[in-house]
Amino acid sequence: MASQISANVNVPDNVSIFDELEPTGLVRGDAYVGGRWVTGDGGATLTVTNPADGSVLGQVAKLSAAQSRAAVDAAQDAFPAWSRMLPQDRSVLLRRWFDLIISNRNALARMITLEQGKPLSESLGEIEYGASFVEFYAEEAKRPNIESVTSHLPDAEVEIWREPVGVAALITPWNFPSAMLTRKAAAALAAGCTTVCHPSGETPYSALALAELAARAGLPDGVFNVITGDPEEVTTPWLEDKRVRALSFTGSTDVGRLLYRSSAATMKKLVLELGGHAPLIVFADADLDSAVDEAIKAKFATSGQDCLGANRLYIERPVYDAFVEKFAQRTAALTVGIGLDDPDIGPLMNEAAIAKQEEHVKDAVARGAVVVTGGKRHEAGPLFFQPTVLADCPPDAQIMREETFGPVAALTPFDTEAEVVGRANDTDYGLVAYLHTNDPRRIYRITRALEFGMVAVNRTKVTGAPIPFGGVKQSGIGREGARLGMEAFTEVKYVCRDWAQDEQDN
Repeated sequence: MASQISANVNVPDNVSIFDELEPTGLVRGDAYVGGRWVTGDGGATLTVTNPADGSVLGQVAKLSAAQSRAAVDAAQDAFPAWSRMLPQDRSVLLRRWFDLIISNRNALARMITLEQGKPLSESLGEIEYGASFVEFYAEEAKRPNIESVTSHLPDAEVEIWREPVGVAALITPWNFPSAMLTRKAAAALAAGCTTVCHPSGETPYSALALAELAARAGLPDGVFNVITGDPEEVTTPWLEDKRVRALSFTGSTDVGRLLYRSSAATMKKLVLELGGHAPLIVFADADLDSAVDEAIKAKFATSGQDCLGANRLYIERPVYDAFVEKFAQRTAALTVGIGLDDPDIGPLMNEAAIAKQEEHVKDAVARGAVVVTGGKRHEAGPLFFQPTVLADCPPDAQIMREETFGPVAALTPFDTEAEVVGRANDTDYGLVAYLHTNDPRRIYRITRALEFGMVAVNRTKVTGAPIPFGGVKQSGIGREGARLGMEAFTEVKYVCRDWAQDEQDN
């Protein structure tokens, strides 16, 4: 898979991918504000490194708070014309953006791998996944949003309209630097909003490349702005600005709570896609080999750095030993290396992530868990960790209480339905749960009982543009994707028109 994708980009071994992409214009180091590429005040920059080897990829503009406020000015100025544009015309522009993303998907995928570290095939999958939201919302932009309601009053006509809220602030994470931006931006733009976007400082190049392609697609100046810089300095002006009417954030629950509190004074509409702590439940009647296959996907995709990652694996006792053996064998066989070689597991994002893996392994072992395979840093480099299986993890272990966000899997047996449902729900988080069983009645009972926004039954992949992505409890508020993904970027207006007056006027 890796060699096929590399061949499509045709980069010589001794040439930096950024050097190779330079003629395409996709490598941008400046922020994009009001249709112009902008440097930081005084030439301030942020350094971006490759997590696979620590090498410097380049510097991007570090914008000031004043420049961030200027981006809101640009978005506000662009809003009237964009919101009044015919929906089908907005659709055409979004479709052009989609086409450009797809035609550049191999180069964009390599850019993700270099700045984020994930295996190249996963990066390519992210580009295609992210592009699907642009395509989906290009179609949704054309759909009527006026609903006629049977009037409850005599001589009155009742209508419900959905109108764009105004400027939307979008804050995206490092683990999916392309898809998280398109998922938010495509919905906001389709609704008629203009946007100010802040990508993670660890992975800004993907967002800036999307801005370049948006400009080529013909999105008007000020409609799509990408502001790079220090998160607090860049986003604080947005939280305080009443012109920013909506905020969409993907990231940690702690930061989500902070944004929630900070947005209260200006009463913004919020979508917060926060942390996860997914349980994966396997009953004895499940297809064991299939369950192992899906558990490998659920745990180790994106090197475990995924809010959908299966953090806690609960296996019914009659098949527990067999599952542990098969799962550990598969885990030990996973390849580890730099993302451009397309291994199964790439580097983690930073030293803090590595330290967390070590802490969770050490704590679990101290409480009685057994390291079946892995458990240490990997020799591939300072930000690599061995794919790890911990068996017999007790419920009080940190890894059973906290999101690991890395390639460490925690397994434990269970005996009854009631027990496993109680343990699965015993968390502040509620993003996704995975269930493996072939009993249709059990599927119904447990999917109803699980306190999660999404449940995957006998499979791992569930996300996509047409479905409402999101969680409950401390995993966030609101939904992304589907028609519901546009709701946070619209306001409902109720119109009640008097027909008696109309008849008198006629």
